[in-house]
Amino acid sequence: MRYLVVSDNHGDRAIIKELLTQYQNQVDYFFHCGDSELDATDEVWETYLGIQGNCDFGTDFETKRVVDTGLDRVYMTHGHLSNVRFGVTQLALEAKEQQATIALFGHTHQLGCEFEEDILFLNPGSISQPRGMIQIPAYAIIESTKETLAVQYYNRSHKKIDNMAFEYKR
Repeated sequence: MRYLVVSDNHGDRAIIKELLTQYQNQVDYFFHCGDSELDATDEVWETYLGIQGNCDFGTDFETKRVVDTGLDRVYMTHGHLSNVRFGVTQLALEAKEQQATIALFGHTHQLGCEFEEDILFLNPGSISQPRGMIQIPAYAIIESTKETLAVQYYNRSHKKIDNMAFEYKR
């Protein structure tokens, strides 16, 4: 299975639509980790599975979500309610409680992933306003098999980001 993961576009609808066009029929799921600042009735939500970030207003988005893909159990949250600025400890507890194999989050605008206790923790960074050591607007694609979880980060031009590919054995 292939999952595209994006977050924190902060109103930049064009890139969200572009990702749909670019990866139509190439990924099995489109995940958005919050702070889209798009209306909950926007047509992009017919394809993207999204959650509410701290800059998404209204009550039409869930703050946490679990998606069973048949291969993985994906736990999604924006991260602000899980204090991800201070680490993934709270997020890890939530993911374990949900029996997740993948935990997706955003909020910090800093891309990164790690594999701990059989859970992949992934932040795709911000597609529009990156922060931290790697100042590249980014999104991630996860390639999931029964044996491995492979992650590749891409820039807005859909080119692989150097040294940002990871593979974990389950």
